[in-house]
Amino acid sequence: MPESFDRGALTEAVFYILLSLHEPMHGYAVMQNVERLTAGRVALGPGTLYGAITALVEKGWISALSPGLGSRKKEYAVTEAGREAFQNELCRLRGLLRDGENVGGERK
Repeated sequence: MPESFDRGALTEAVFYILLSLHEPMHGYAVMQNVERLTAGRVALGPGTLYGAITALVEKGWISALSPGLGSRKKEYAVTEAGREAFQNELCRLRGLLRDGENVGGERK
């Protein structure tokens, strides 16, 4: 995980993974959901996705759910700590946007 992850700023990939996992889903579904949410702007590769998932599980921001009978796909879901990290990032991004609009951006 990048240094920014430890300082509080989330990478775009981590942001969209946490956003996606507000509903439990398996890795491939996360990849598809991120691509759908961003209209194809962000496409997560398996290495990026599963590296981030491993780090997020270690941080306690997501957890692996018990697979259903007969299912080989491991589903993940955001934890309360992950929801808090996500909300903190939303607040940080709103502040960046506000500062940019106040200094030189167009207000809509």
